[in-house]
Amino acid sequence: MSNSYTSAGNHSASNSKVFKMIKSVFAATAALSMSAGAALAGPYVNVETNAGWTGSNYTGATTDFHVGYEGALGDSASYYVQGGASLLTPDGGSDDTVPSGKAGLGLALTDALGAYGEVSFVGSGDSDVDRGYGAKLGVKYNF
Repeated sequence: MSNSYTSAGNHSASNSKVFKMIKSVFAATAALSMSAGAALAGPYVNVETNAGWTGSNYTGATTDFHVGYEGALGDSASYYVQGGASLLTPDGGSDDTVPSGKAGLGLALTDALGAYGEVSFVGSGDSDVDRGYGAKLGVKYNF
């Protein structure tokens, strides 16, 4: 049975690998924030967990540890790009740390209506296993 939250599969990884990657993410963020000039719109750190269930059966989680930056595109649009590591924790399986990233755009169509899009990937850390890719598009209306 495959996990619905990733196509990366189950691979073993040590906890020290996870902590080294987390430390690298925070070190890169500190370096970016110290060197931030007018050309760098806005560096940030994003830590996010997405968990999955099939019915009442917990299947696992993916936690992203990303460094990114975001900025404006003219008066009514914005962008972001982020990357780093994802910790894959399947229920009953071995944890693994793999590369991952996202990029997105947002556009204000009116004062109340906006559109957005995002593309993403999760690596496998193994050349024999395919990467997982994702995309989303949406609109948001504010009352």
